[in-house]
Amino acid sequence: MTANPAIILVSPQLGENIGMCARAMFNCGLTDLRIVNPRDGWPSEKAVAASAGALEGGVIARVYSSTAEAIADLDYIFATTARPRDMVKEIFTPRSAAEKARTEKSVGFLFGAERSGLVNEDVALANGVITIPLNPGFTSLNIAMAVMVVAYEWFASGDKTAPAQLMTGESGIASAKEIAELVGRMESEMDKGGFFRSPDLRPTLVRNLQALFARTRMTSQEASTFHGIISALTGLRRS
Repeated sequence: MTANPAIILVSPQLGENIGMCARAMFNCGLTDLRIVNPRDGWPSEKAVAASAGALEGGVIARVYSSTAEAIADLDYIFATTARPRDMVKEIFTPRSAAEKARTEKSVGFLFGAERSGLVNEDVALANGVITIPLNPGFTSLNIAMAVMVVAYEWFASGDKTAPAQLMTGESGIASAKEIAELVGRMESEMDKGGFFRSPDLRPTLVRNLQALFARTRMTSQEASTFHGIISALTGLRRS
């Protein structure tokens, strides 16, 4: 089973950014935060405040003196960088990296300092490189934004949420029978009101009504509301 990846921040500068990284991690179910030589020291009250509860509620932060120490127990390391390096490395998008990570036993994602990113010595320790496809003219991301992108792709790669779904509240989707009853009643009232001036057009108009209501995927409550509208307009109650 693949363990949740570690997020490794190398020489982060601001406590606030560390906290926002922790918040992004916890949003995506990640709790292993490894901090290498934070400039302003650790622990950090500013980090805790910026984490919005993540550092107090689930994310476990540990401090290391070197990148090598921070990744020593991991099997596969990704280095995130927007700059090309003179190294032979497999390059991944965040999405393909997440898929690759699911096949490894233990994984770490390396993120560099806010101003300079990862140095070559850190990138050399990685098995692969992640580059986030962005506007070629402006690829700069805040470190927490980069963590969010990578962490989200990891989370999404194992999430089973349906790509799209219809929220209907407490009322379910109207059945074919309910739709047929509504269309039948409308047809009857339209007939009484003289709507069908041409008998030849009647089948087409009724079929279009049927298709319209089927396409809208109305709920049972909405079908009932239409019956109420018809009753109000005709002065009749539904039998």
